[in-house]
Amino acid sequence: MINPATEQVVATVEGLDEAATDEAIARSRKAFSSWRAISPGDRARLLRRFADAVDADRENLARIEVANSGHTITNARWEAGNARDVLAYYAGAPERLIGQQIPVADGIDVTFHEPLGVVGAIVPWNFPMPIASWAFAPALAAGNTVVLKPAELTPLTALRLAELALDAGLPEHVFQVLPGRGSVVGQRFVDHPDVAKIVFTGSTEVGRQVMTGCAARIKPVTLELGGKSANVVFADADLAQAAATAPSAVFDNAGQDCCARSRILVERSAYDRFLELLEPAVNGVVVTDPTDEASEMGPLISEQHRQRVAAFVPDDSQVAFRGKAPDGAGYWFPPTVLTPTDPNDRVLREEIFGPVVSVVPFEDEADAVRIANDSPFGLSGSIWTRDLGRALRVSRGIESGNLSVNSHSSVRYWTPFGGFKSSGLGRELGPDAPLAFTETKNVFISTKESTKEQP
Repeated sequence: MINPATEQVVATVEGLDEAATDEAIARSRKAFSSWRAISPGDRARLLRRFADAVDADRENLARIEVANSGHTITNARWEAGNARDVLAYYAGAPERLIGQQIPVADGIDVTFHEPLGVVGAIVPWNFPMPIASWAFAPALAAGNTVVLKPAELTPLTALRLAELALDAGLPEHVFQVLPGRGSVVGQRFVDHPDVAKIVFTGSTEVGRQVMTGCAARIKPVTLELGGKSANVVFADADLAQAAATAPSAVFDNAGQDCCARSRILVERSAYDRFLELLEPAVNGVVVTDPTDEASEMGPLISEQHRQRVAAFVPDDSQVAFRGKAPDGAGYWFPPTVLTPTDPNDRVLREEIFGPVVSVVPFEDEADAVRIANDSPFGLSGSIWTRDLGRALRVSRGIESGNLSVNSHSSVRYWTPFGGFKSSGLGRELGPDAPLAFTETKNVFISTKESTKEQP
């Protein structure tokens, strides 16, 4: 494992081969029968202990993430806290997996939410802790066991979470972390008949492959994929606030965020003024050593990824202005603002996954919705306006799973999260997430008296 800020080796982790993956899945399948049989109250108690263990280890988890992923220390603390909070939230689910009693003639009809079995979670490198918890916490709460494959570049916090689960008292093999290549471990999750469901977060390209494999086996899948989200700014908005907050909406985590508002759409009458206000906000982004408490943006994850991001900004790009980034060791890239004029420019169509944002003008409300929807993605986005009616109309018009008005909020663990179009399939988080890890079973009990004569 390489520290992206220093390019120094921080750890070595051995990846599992196919045989070892199969052995882990077999252990998980065996553990399922006893885990599902644990009473709801006891399962809830174990998950609360797991949340407490994460909380007690929060600073250590954060430091591991800084070294492994290059996240700023403030972000990494939030991420560890999010994993804790997600566990605590879903610790309340086992006792609330309530079925229905449905009126029928001559009997009682009831439904049960039965756990699926072994859940395979495949986690990306951009937010290793939170996204892992979004999968394993509701799955465990619903009575499933979990095998989790962390990204090849960032397995360290997931491995630590598995240790904390055991420390908290979760039975052995209920939650296992299996590091390794996606083509080996991840593919085995998809192919193995004892893995009952896949939860995948990553690129749209790989998501299609996962979905194809699951379809061949009639295996349910939840996909959270790419994004090219729009930040729509109307002329009546608080322009100063919209410009001041726009950098964090796209440069947080060095732009390595599927919810990044990487297209800023500004009403033409406010376009020039918005750019004037945006420039000092971008120049003010503190890009430095992620262990520094003042750091607001760290490096990209790898040299390969830095080269990919740089390819979106060739020498002839329409660069409005750039922020600053350190020289020397580390995979740094400066916050960059583009003003492309061609609507087919790849910077407006493809997910860059780096600290690059494009600012384009629009004419009116209908034009704003049209441009926002002119994308294969539909994950998140923002709308800035003082007009409540407009906010509601535009929110309903934009094809996106998560929108915020006069803010850049995308994810709360107690509300649903997921995308439209090529941004994914299904929803994570929110009160209904555990149901996605169950099958509904219907049971009819006859109460009709037998008419057979008694001897």
